[in-house]
Amino acid sequence: MPASHSTQYRDPSTALEYLASYPRKDGLSISELFDSNTHGGLTYNDFLMLPGKIDFPASDVATDSRITRNVTLKTPFMSSPMDTVTEKNMAVHMALLGGIGVIHHNQPAAEQAAMVRAVKRHENGFITDPVVFSPKHKVQDVLDIKARLGFCGIPITDTGALGGKLLGIITSRDVQFRNPDDLIDDAMTKENLVTAPAGTTLAEANELLRLSKKGKLPIIDSKGCLVSLLARSDLLKNVNFPFASKHSETKQLYAAAAIGTRPADKDRLKLLVEAGLDIVVLDSSQGNSTYQIEMIKWIKQTFPKLEVIAGNVVTRAQAAALIAAGADGLRVGMGSGSICITQEVMAVGRPQATAVYAVAEFANKFGVPVIADGGISNVGHIVKALALGAGSVMMGGLLAGTTEAPGEYFWHDGKRVKTYRGMGSLEAMEQGKSAPKGSVSGPKNPLHPPSSKPTGIVENAATSRYFSESSAVKVAQGVSGDVTDKGSIVHFLPYLHVGIQHSLQDIGVRSVKELQESVTNGDLHEAIVLVNLKQCEPGGNGQRSKTTLRRSSCVRAFRTSTS
Repeated sequence: MPASHSTQYRDPSTALEYLASYPRKDGLSISELFDSNTHGGLTYNDFLMLPGKIDFPASDVATDSRITRNVTLKTPFMSSPMDTVTEKNMAVHMALLGGIGVIHHNQPAAEQAAMVRAVKRHENGFITDPVVFSPKHKVQDVLDIKARLGFCGIPITDTGALGGKLLGIITSRDVQFRNPDDLIDDAMTKENLVTAPAGTTLAEANELLRLSKKGKLPIIDSKGCLVSLLARSDLLKNVNFPFASKHSETKQLYAAAAIGTRPADKDRLKLLVEAGLDIVVLDSSQGNSTYQIEMIKWIKQTFPKLEVIAGNVVTRAQAAALIAAGADGLRVGMGSGSICITQEVMAVGRPQATAVYAVAEFANKFGVPVIADGGISNVGHIVKALALGAGSVMMGGLLAGTTEAPGEYFWHDGKRVKTYRGMGSLEAMEQGKSAPKGSVSGPKNPLHPPSSKPTGIVENAATSRYFSESSAVKVAQGVSGDVTDKGSIVHFLPYLHVGIQHSLQDIGVRSVKELQESVTNGDLHEAIVLVNLKQCEPGGNGQRSKTTLRRSSCVRAFRTSTS
């Protein structure tokens, strides 16, 4: 006969009630985990979030999050203003996919402004400043617009400007097989024009455009004068890219660009604003400087509607100075990027998770969102940054190997790769500098042609970012290398987005806002609790740097007299 057991077990139906009797929950609260006296400084690899309860599908998770006081994105993704990461193509696709790309400023101001203009013209609601020609223009003018801006459906008015009487429209079919010197008056479509009256809503205009099967829909007033335009291509983009980051009034894609903090950057910013800039990012490795504070104040006075993201910062003291100056958002991170060596070379910085938590906890009290910039190499890092209070994450190496990143692919050790370099690398700092006489030419920069200027650093964002324009000897704070081909962000960003949704589902929250509230409040039913791994896990973005660096993430931060 089986032996009898005297052990008495509790009634299974009382398990939840008994659980509530435990004096504390599993893991650590956010304040316990980020107690610097106990755990020092932490990176994303030093902790995990414990799972919650799943009672909803992952598709229900909302990832809307603020990046500035007045701008909210559908997905919390931003691409870094680096010359191997974000130019026009990246900025357009980031915005279409619900994020935003920050166009770098390591280039002439006119070229950067042209990229901003291209982003703004890529998708519109009612186009209130369309390209308009008169009958006296030539077919060649239409072909030039197509080559420069990518379209050729252009309304024709008697004055050649918006507000003139609509006479016709010129399309790609109209100019096919035409002599470039032919007048538009002889080629344009004049009969059976499909138009809509002024006052038509965007929904009504879109429906009329869909039914008419036309490429453009001119909007005219009671006198037949052109007041705006609607494009069929934008209607298609609304269907294909439902998360697109658009201005609520103009329905154009959001455009963001970086500038420095020197006097010449004021002139650069004026060009960018004229091109339609919505968000300016002040690009500096150490944001708490008189240069940046003065620049913020000048921007807020000169362009009060322009959103200003300041930084970079890693402490509350740095954040406070920029918030007081008028910043609408803050970039957090110093030396945490995969190609940044500031912490090793300068002995200055802070472990990224601790930096994000400390700055976000402070800045959020003033309604200023923070952007976790650097150290992001996978979906888990993104979710951890959001849980610590970040409104979004800024990615460099994670996006550098994509199709939309600047530069050409090449083969290295049997792998298809693209160049990726830190803006603090010597290569970036030497951008635009002519070689000494008698020197042997090295390999050409794969991103930009050699400078035609004879002397000095030309339009160099790298030197101004690290306050080293006047230094005869440059001290590198970044390295160069290459990253493996990741394909197009049209596929990669949706992968990251779905990954976030599944992560939040595992945690048991339905939105980024709910995630952050649960972390902060530690509610009993939806508490987010954390467990310290106390281990250092090397990671990467498929990058092979010319300099192999291994930094310890399990360190104790200490305070200097200036922090």
